[in-house]
Amino acid sequence: MGHGAVGTEIGGAAMIVYELKCSGGHVFEGWFRDAATFDRQAAAGKVPCAVCGDSQVAKAPMAPRLAKRRGSDDAGSKPDLPVEVMKTLTELRQKIESECDYVGERFVEEARRIHYGEVEKRGIYGEASDDQAKELVDEGIDVKKIPWLPRRDA
Repeated sequence: MGHGAVGTEIGGAAMIVYELKCSGGHVFEGWFRDAATFDRQAAAGKVPCAVCGDSQVAKAPMAPRLAKRRGSDDAGSKPDLPVEVMKTLTELRQKIESECDYVGERFVEEARRIHYGEVEKRGIYGEASDDQAKELVDEGIDVKKIPWLPRRDA
């Protein structure tokens, strides 16, 4: 098996999706404008693991996806992965926005206050740099970095 990628188009911009693996063994997807963009960002340590934040990532081996011939029977085929990913991320954003408090730039401070029992436990979301998120994880605070898709007006 080789390193695989899936191409898609988002908002008029072509994107390539790689299956990535961090040095901790977590496998996740990364979306990039092109292969050179991935190579540049990975070499600079700017592609953190979606699970643990580790910046030592590489393309994971994946089975190639073979295109079907036109007119072939699509019954029982898997749904288009990029479409399903976009749908899932949109639903996740809606769930987070409806069930959690937005704390913006105060995210790191508020996460610590919740973790150390200074305020009532609740779900929050906001902004944090990769370094800040790693510090929180190192303190034992459970945080997750989630790709935040822009809203699309219907």
